[in-house]
Amino acid sequence: MFQKYHIATFITMHIPLKFILLPFLAFGVAGATAQSVSYNELRNKLKVENGKLYTLDGGRPTEAEIDSVRTLMSDFYFDQFRHFDDPDAPYFMFMSRDANLSMGIGGSIRIKTWYEWDGALPVNGLFPSYIPIPTDPARQKHLGANASGTELFFKIIGNQKVLGEYKLYIQAGFSGYDNVDFKLKKAYATLRNVTVGYATSTFSDPVALAPDFDAAGVNSKIDQTRVLVRYMPTFKEKYTFAVSAEYPSKASVQSTDGKTEATTQYMPDFAAFMQYGWAPGNHVRLSGIIRTLGYRNLLTSRNHNVTGWGVQLSTAANLHPQLEFFGTVNYGRGMSGITNDFLAGNYDLVGDPVASPGVLYAPRSFGWSAGLQYSIRHDLFLSGAFSQTRYLPSHQEASDAYKYGLYAFGLIGYDLTPRIMLAGQFTWGMRHNMDGAHKAARRVEFVALFNF
Repeated sequence: MFQKYHIATFITMHIPLKFILLPFLAFGVAGATAQSVSYNELRNKLKVENGKLYTLDGGRPTEAEIDSVRTLMSDFYFDQFRHFDDPDAPYFMFMSRDANLSMGIGGSIRIKTWYEWDGALPVNGLFPSYIPIPTDPARQKHLGANASGTELFFKIIGNQKVLGEYKLYIQAGFSGYDNVDFKLKKAYATLRNVTVGYATSTFSDPVALAPDFDAAGVNSKIDQTRVLVRYMPTFKEKYTFAVSAEYPSKASVQSTDGKTEATTQYMPDFAAFMQYGWAPGNHVRLSGIIRTLGYRNLLTSRNHNVTGWGVQLSTAANLHPQLEFFGTVNYGRGMSGITNDFLAGNYDLVGDPVASPGVLYAPRSFGWSAGLQYSIRHDLFLSGAFSQTRYLPSHQEASDAYKYGLYAFGLIGYDLTPRIMLAGQFTWGMRHNMDGAHKAARRVEFVALFNF
């Protein structure tokens, strides 16, 4: 059962890091030389032009006002933190008569069904860390369906003489308990270069992830939403810098038989990035984060803090009007609690077997993803990606502990209309344990997406 996957295992274990990093930089440089309008930009333009604009006093908007609002809606698709599966620009736009205030109301209805065989996962997404080894005989096959990901949002764009341009954004979806509870996803305000509220972490780069409809996504993904304060200026329309203070998530502390426990957080996480962008939606970015991870040694009755940190190199680059490359590489200590495939476990702080009892340390982790999107036409595209996440503790772990996971997918998407998409996806994942045992999981899923 384990022998047929040795090729994938060999590739991910023996390719030197420099051969993973170099393509990211090369594709970024190659993309910077491509000046043609991409098929993705054409798709987005059709969606914007498909919308309807109304003035709040019932008057008829002028052509200049329509063009102005369409320009604002085009910017919607080039948000630094917008992922492919976020809602499209709103179909309905309302504007004040003086054109100083506009409001968009939109959302999406997403219906998804999937089928798994040769072992089923206990979660909706294909997370390699959740793959059971050995397979549960009671969960050999599984057919799932839900409307999770159905969302509503409001976006307000205003201009005030003293404050300048400001934006307000609220997004919520039916993805809470049992996939039906209404759950807040984002709520923030942006005034010039400052963002305050519940927004995507500065350490995340969802633009650098290939289009994917699986509920999990690539297993090396870092895509957190947090209450934060962010300053993000852009210079010469190409250079963007950002720094933020973010409300931290509680450290995920490994159980040590009553010897330790996580403490409450009292220091924010600090994140920052430097980015070079040569066209809307195209960039190379270097990000970093520092975390304060607290725990209490119950044997000595003392609290301790361990510094966690992470770095990420990411890019999205149009290599050709029909072809786009996506890539991320991340590495750090104590950053497992914000990495996709580690969220199910407690890997931020783990026991140190060579130190005194009750002492924890922050282990290392490493992940990468590489993907492509090829547009056959502006309304028909293919995408796919491969990713890996590795757990790199300094000391020996239990034989059945997670060692690394692999994830790959292939997707075909078709825009039936500018607002209706049909898609099919095949997803494959594999979990490897410390003792060499490994198991793969597979699923096919189909999605119908209606944006308004």
